[in-house]
Amino acid sequence: MNVIYKITYPNGKIYIGQDVTDDITYFGSPNRDLIENDFTRDQKRDFTIRKEIIWESETASIEEVTKMEIEKIKKWHSNDPNIGYNRRPKFIE
Repeated sequence: MNVIYKITYPNGKIYIGQDVTDDITYFGSPNRDLIENDFTRDQKRDFTIRKEIIWESETASIEEVTKMEIEKIKKWHSNDPNIGYNRRPKFIE
């Protein structure tokens, strides 16, 4: 199963990614430093994130999954640094 997921962090910021294996333990590869800088040491002691599947397909090609991921990033504005942790495609104000 191919999926597009949305991760929501405790500060409300989001990250959208794709997984072509539908692995429950996969949480993407957002920029670690961006997330690290948004939380204090104390906040990191009890840290809960939410992973939601926002799109899925049994038949989509990798190209179609990538296209859908970009569409979802734009729709949710997760590439806007004030909203999320995606850095591609580049956010244009």
